[in-house]
Amino acid sequence: MARMVFCEVDQIEAEGLDFAPWPGEAGKRVFAHVGKPAWQRWLVHQTMLINENRLSPLNPEHRRFLEAEMLKFLFGGGAEKPSGYVPEAG
Repeated sequence: MARMVFCEVDQIEAEGLDFAPWPGEAGKRVFAHVGKPAWQRWLVHQTMLINENRLSPLNPEHRRFLEAEMLKFLFGGGAEKPSGYVPEAG
């Protein structure tokens, strides 16, 4: 049976993550309070941030930026798109 959490992002009971997706306290908080659907939406947003801002997850400064954006996205009422971002026509 799946581990269920009350997802603070979606305000519903949702299937929880299988493991803490980030190191430290931020990862523990996400593991305890974020469901899989909300986490998937963050991963899409994170990919956009990495691509648009040419970030490297290996760079400690970029990781700090991504962690701050992750916490804003999941717990701070959303996050903004990168400046100058124009979605692809589709």
